This record gives sequence, structure tokens and C-alpha cells, in this order.
Amino acid sequence: MATKKTSPKAPTQATLKAALKRAEELGIRHIVVASTTGKTALELAEKMPPHFETVCVTHHAGFSEFGRNELPESTENRLAEHGIPVLRTTHLFGGVERAIRLKFSGLGPAETIAFTYRTLGEGIKVGVEIAVMALDAGLIPYGKDVIAIAGTGSGADAAIVVRPAHSRQFFETRVKEIVCKPSNW
Repeated sequence: MATKKTSPKAPTQATLKAALKRAEELGIRHIVVASTTGKTALELAEKMPPHFETVCVTHHAGFSEFGRNELPESTENRLAEHGIPVLRTTHLFGGVERAIRLKFSGLGPAETIAFTYRTLGEGIKVGVEIAVMALDAGLIPYGKDVIAIAGTGSGADAAIVVRPAHSRQFFETRVKEIVCKPSNW
């Protein structure tokens, strides 16, 4: 979910506000938010009306340092107090295919898809990825539009309306709307 390209200070508050407003307008009750340290998810929890159901998707263990979780247990406990489960699993566009690229070079299909989504911005790519991951984990309902919130580097700078499909039917995923994204991508 991370990239080497970083944005200047992400407009997290404006992104969260726009995402919640659009969710209300469309009657969407499920939100998926990418949050490496839990900070963005906690900021969302503070703004979120109680009728929303939110999932925090974070990096898998060992993403930045072998054997280490980047989201502290204390933060995960605070998110649980807000009713926000944390999904920590292998990334949809990463996993074994990334291991092959790092060991032998070259791109496989999943990473090619990821780089294609990145033409719209890192947050858009991550938004699609986390929505499918949350659906595969059974944390959001099948066949429903959700709001996915993500960013570039840290914080949130992108939000989309997406109807994810399970990973085995990935090409049925539909990005219905880009609520916001950085204009300087």
C-alpha cells in the first residue's frame, strides 16, 4: 500500500469530510480506510456518525520491518473501542508476486494492474485494493457500494465510491466515482 512517491502534507481532514459527506448523500454506510499507524482511522472515528460501519486496513506484519506490525496494539484497541476492526493481511496487488519481482525482476499481472491504477494516483490504487481486501475478509457486504479512503505516503488524500468484487472476480470491481484525489499527482 505504500509508494516511494510522497505528497506534501496530505489534506486528511478535507478528504475525510468529503468522503463522509458523499457517503451521506449516497446513503452508503460502509467505509474502508487505509491507515498504517491508525492515525487516519482514529481521525475518521472522531468525525464519523454512529450509523457508519468502518474497517481499517493496515500493512501486513513485516511490511516495513520483518516480524513487526506498524499499527500499535494500543491504537488497535482504541479503534476497537470505536467499533472499527483492523484488517492486517497480504496486499491484493502484492504478496508472492512481489516476492518474485524483488528476487528475479520483472512485473507480473497483479503489479501491472497496480501500476495502471497508480496513473490515477496512489490513493486511488490503494482505495480499490483495500475495498477488495475488506470484501474478501467478509468485513463489508458483497454487492454494495462503499467509500474507500486512502493516501499517498501518510494521511488521506483520496476517496472513491467503489463496488468491490472478490479477488477471484477482481475485474467485476467498479470504481463508481472519484470523490477526491490530489490534483498534483
